[in-house]
Amino acid sequence: MTPDIAQVSPEGLFRFQGQTWRCALGQGGVRPDKSEGDGATPAGPLRLLRVLYRADRVARPVSAVPVEPIGPEDGWCDAATHRDYNRPVPLPHDASHERLWREDAVYDVIGVLDWNMAPVVPHRGSAIFLHVARPHFAPTEGCVALELPVLRDVLARGLKGLFVDQRR
Repeated sequence: MTPDIAQVSPEGLFRFQGQTWRCALGQGGVRPDKSEGDGATPAGPLRLLRVLYRADRVARPVSAVPVEPIGPEDGWCDAATHRDYNRPVPLPHDASHERLWREDAVYDVIGVLDWNMAPVVPHRGSAIFLHVARPHFAPTEGCVALELPVLRDVLARGLKGLFVDQRR
């Protein structure tokens, strides 16, 4: 493993540069055959493409990848048969989507991971992010989630991707 890639275990351990933290994973476990709506975190390598953040709530994260603020009009299409599937979209949008500007803090910092990006395959899963964990590390819908201070720390240390292991 290279020093800019974190190792994520199916038990919810996030290992990076000699340290280990707890993380939340998808309620459907870790699966190599991820599909839309299964709640699973995809197994395998996931590159960190960019970081999005709520500038009204948190300071701009330091990161080795591009960083951009989000606004109330930002969404992510999760309609598996729509032309915008698994892509950022402006809101309002005519198909099913996630709102990135949320009332809770889960998307205050979002690392966009490259799951099902090139090419986008319908029904293979969308909006797989590295984001802020909910209280008590409640399961995600398929993302990897860390406490905000840990997320900011690993980004600042040069995180460029994850390897999500399916083996226990």
